[in-house]
Amino acid sequence: MIDTDNDKAGNSFQSPDPSDTEMVGAVVNEKSLLRKIDAHLLPAVGILYLLSFLDRSNVGNARIEGLLDDLDMTGDRYLIGLSLYFVGYVLFEVPCNIILKRTSPRVWLPTLTIIWGIVATLMGIIHNEAGFLAARFFLGVAESGLFPGVTYYFSMWYKRRERQYRVALFFSAASLAGAFGGALAYGIGRLKGVVWSNGWRWIFILEGIATVVIAIAAYWFVHNYPDTSKFLNEEERKFIHKRLAANSDATHQEDFSWTAVREALLDPKCWLYGLGFHTMSLPLYTLSLFLPTIITNLGYKAATAQLLTVPPYAFAFGTTVGVAVLSERLAKRAVFIGGSALFAAIGYAILLGNTDPVARPGVSYGAVFFAAGGIYPATALVLSWPTINVSGQTKRATATAMQISIGNVGAVLGTQLYRTFDGPRFIVGHSFALGYLLANVIAVTILALVLKRENTLRELIAEEIKDVGEVPDWRGDIDPRWRYEY
Repeated sequence: MIDTDNDKAGNSFQSPDPSDTEMVGAVVNEKSLLRKIDAHLLPAVGILYLLSFLDRSNVGNARIEGLLDDLDMTGDRYLIGLSLYFVGYVLFEVPCNIILKRTSPRVWLPTLTIIWGIVATLMGIIHNEAGFLAARFFLGVAESGLFPGVTYYFSMWYKRRERQYRVALFFSAASLAGAFGGALAYGIGRLKGVVWSNGWRWIFILEGIATVVIAIAAYWFVHNYPDTSKFLNEEERKFIHKRLAANSDATHQEDFSWTAVREALLDPKCWLYGLGFHTMSLPLYTLSLFLPTIITNLGYKAATAQLLTVPPYAFAFGTTVGVAVLSERLAKRAVFIGGSALFAAIGYAILLGNTDPVARPGVSYGAVFFAAGGIYPATALVLSWPTINVSGQTKRATATAMQISIGNVGAVLGTQLYRTFDGPRFIVGHSFALGYLLANVIAVTILALVLKRENTLRELIAEEIKDVGEVPDWRGDIDPRWRYEY
């Protein structure tokens, strides 16, 4: 760990240079400042991610409200539309983060949100299969830059050990989106018969319009980096600069570099971070996209199924925050990722073991709590891993984008697994999810061993650096003085 003596919240900063910041340390309290930063950053980007996950997964709610019938589309063709979303997502992940590095969060993140909000709204007026397929692809393109962009954004504000908890809180908006999505779909579904015979169009239209309206406001409530954010005073900026300089490369004035992009592409560890998310993305997205269908196949009506999706997601929100807190306090990553994946695996084992889910719906419904309660915290932690360990701003931006691109290849596969006539047991889909969760345990264990070995080798070469930000020729995580967290 780097500079762990200063990682305890609440300690006022003591500058090594009394001539210019001794007074700053006396008047700026670290714990209070962190709360202030959290209050300005986390709600803003959390709302955008909630909207993102809501607009990508509400198609599952729309399906049981008559989407397939109105578009004269088979269940298998519907699955192609789900896959196209992730094709667009994967293709534009890295380019979007490069654009973020060349622009600013305040401009780029709200602009992306407006674009996908418009696409999401237009999904409500499509009339055939071609329109559905095109809309899903472009929705994926538009949403591709948000998550990797925000994880990079956090790395410019928080010290290494502070990032994981913030990324986990940010990602917990995905589980809240699932809960809100079910409740909203239940209410919006009552518009059945208003203009259109079924209510699924209103799900897309109303939720898409809400996204656009909030995104326009986001130009005023999304902040840039510490040097220009107006909610900080000059003393607080100096304080942030010093605390980050003692812990990360966030204070470096680093220009975009294609060399750094190449470094990320050639680093095996960056590919392992991608594999870690790849093994979580399949269970994550199969659950979020098909949970309404899974519950409906237990014998519940559409309206009841919409409401029954809410409790598992609420439980997942609690486990995501709780596991993130424990992981942060103990400074352990792999054990909590793998442990959460095993918890989710229990749920899929129960789903597969229930040979008559219609006769025993409570067993399968209870298993969904295990699945959601493990998938969301494991995904949150694995997504935050490269933000902690990859040093070099451009390399980190590229690595986080790579991770999600590689990961979402698993989502593309997952969208093809829950076919129309596989219910109510969905043996193929549940089996793949179980296998991927177990594979995640193996992947994160291998990555942890690689990082541990790398640290051991580096200890023989150089002492751990304590002041990254004050090194003018800092080369990033390839420097033997850098230490990884595992």
